[in-house]
Amino acid sequence: MAEAAFLHLLAAAVFGLLTGSFLNVCIYRLPRDLSVIVPRSFCPECGKSIAWYDNVPLLSYALLRAHCRSCGKGIGIRYPLVELLTGALCVWTVARYGWSLEALKWTVFELILIVLFWTDLEERILPDELTLGGSVAGVVLAIFVKVPGVMGELLLPNQRMVWRSLTNAGMGALFLAGPIWLAGLLYARIRKKDGLGLGDVKLLILLGVFLGLENGLLALTIGAVTGTVLGLLYIWLKREDAASYELPFGSFLCAGAALVPLLVKL
Repeated sequence: MAEAAFLHLLAAAVFGLLTGSFLNVCIYRLPRDLSVIVPRSFCPECGKSIAWYDNVPLLSYALLRAHCRSCGKGIGIRYPLVELLTGALCVWTVARYGWSLEALKWTVFELILIVLFWTDLEERILPDELTLGGSVAGVVLAIFVKVPGVMGELLLPNQRMVWRSLTNAGMGALFLAGPIWLAGLLYARIRKKDGLGLGDVKLLILLGVFLGLENGLLALTIGAVTGTVLGLLYIWLKREDAASYELPFGSFLCAGAALVPLLVKL
């Protein structure tokens, strides 16, 4: 039994490291409207294709000493960080939920959030392919793995699990994204400038579909508090203009949401 659990964790680690390499491709290409399938991996600086032996997660970065073999330009620290983070989150998810459909659902959720975290941090973009596409995936997964929450029990107490699950997903998306969208609309009308991008609203739909209302609110609280504290600290240290500096609020939301299924067994 212990040996099987170890093999599951090892498989999760290998899968996470390999997938992390692909997520790096998504992080770079999606904000630039490039295909994540073709061409094969290339250096963003010189455009040369990267050989398979220079694309081994973590190891290649260390052997190349963080520099491209072709042009010698530096390779950003984000690349090994994403690979390491993806591997760690996959292992954590499998350790918490076992080799199960629940683990599959939350692994998909974590992978989506990793890409969204970095695209918002680096480019202030939350690609629709992941927010809206991820929401569709969340609805499909809700058919097989129940979305946590009480709304389904209250509104459809005698219905099958799948309908209660889909109700929790729908209510989570509606009540997480709806008020924030309205608040952003009012802010834009009063201040004559955008206060919250639609990307953040779409992200909240994604969180509601996966987490349901109650746990979505927990993710929103963690993200808002963390974002406020760290954002103000960053602005103070960098002496940025607090009135005009655009915080990557989506990144903080993603970090808060990623923690919820890992700390609270759903």
